[in-house]
Amino acid sequence: MNLNCFSFYNHLEPSALEFFQNHLKPIQIPKGNILFFQGDICKNILFLTSGKVRLYIQSDNADAITLYTLSAGEQCIINTASTISETQAIGSAITATDIEGYLLDTLNVKELAHSSHVYQNFLFSIYTLRMGNLAKLINDIKFKHLDNRILEWLQSQNQEIIHTTHEEIANELGSSRVVISRLLKELENQKKIKLTRGVIELIK
Repeated sequence: MNLNCFSFYNHLEPSALEFFQNHLKPIQIPKGNILFFQGDICKNILFLTSGKVRLYIQSDNADAITLYTLSAGEQCIINTASTISETQAIGSAITATDIEGYLLDTLNVKELAHSSHVYQNFLFSIYTLRMGNLAKLINDIKFKHLDNRILEWLQSQNQEIIHTTHEEIANELGSSRVVISRLLKELENQKKIKLTRGVIELIK
């Protein structure tokens, strides 16, 4: 099983490790598939071993904002909270790339959390991490100008040539494509970026 990307995996108690391995269901899901919708009650927790998943919230007027992107070795707090508490998910999840991983259903997740102190500590750590991320997101939305948020998002991709669309950036930052396109053009005029179709180049 390719679960070494999870920090808790190699530290699980022997009985918990055996239980965990015996109850996992392997999955492979292509890019662009909804894993759960805002308001759903999740029945499984995803242990992502390859690919990325985008978590977002959506308002009644269909505006959406990305909460965070899940990578291999990370566990989603929205998915986890809904599964363990059997309550509605506060956001939706969509595969941003092809993904691979494993599912563990509600009953077995609760049993693992109850029996393994190692897994309990992992759960506490991901809540602390994501709450910090969400607090930063709220702060950015409230206090930072959108052009600065766009530039920071582009820089966070850790590459000079970024293959993306204005629509994708709008979804990430909770804005409209028209506004993003206008601000990208302003950033280009300031010689901070160069725009071509489907590509944005950061200028140093």
